[in-house]
Amino acid sequence: MDAKLVNPFVDACTAVMPQIGFDTPKRTKIYLRDKNAVSRGVTVIVGFSKELRGNVVYNMDEDSAKFIASKMMMGMPVAEFDSMAQSAISELSNMLTAKAATNLTKLGLEVDISTPSLTVGKNFTFKITDAQYLTVDMDVGEGHVIELDIAVDHK
Repeated sequence: MDAKLVNPFVDACTAVMPQIGFDTPKRTKIYLRDKNAVSRGVTVIVGFSKELRGNVVYNMDEDSAKFIASKMMMGMPVAEFDSMAQSAISELSNMLTAKAATNLTKLGLEVDISTPSLTVGKNFTFKITDAQYLTVDMDVGEGHVIELDIAVDHK
């Protein structure tokens, strides 16, 4: 996978998260995987089309999702990952993906993004590509991690 297609997603995370009250996220791990991902508990899949095809997956455990949702809701406690918290995580994925799409446009790529699809459940396997993809773990604070599974290719 071409690094120039990965950096727009990492850059989106480091640009958007501070705007909603987080310290700048830190990349903690980066690794290559084959075809399938395993849900950590809360997974949001967003598709790309036009000159860039594939998916980006925002994958996190439920505690991290509740932590992020709470921050997004001005510190309101999130005891359960209910519809309000799910909406916050879906909105975060929209914000991150829109920023990544803007970054990709700056590279001269015309892209469209799909509506995010959020799933809740731990340890289920799902296919995100027919090939290898890159995973980048981003620490968003207090040990909470968003796993970015980036499976996109230039058409």
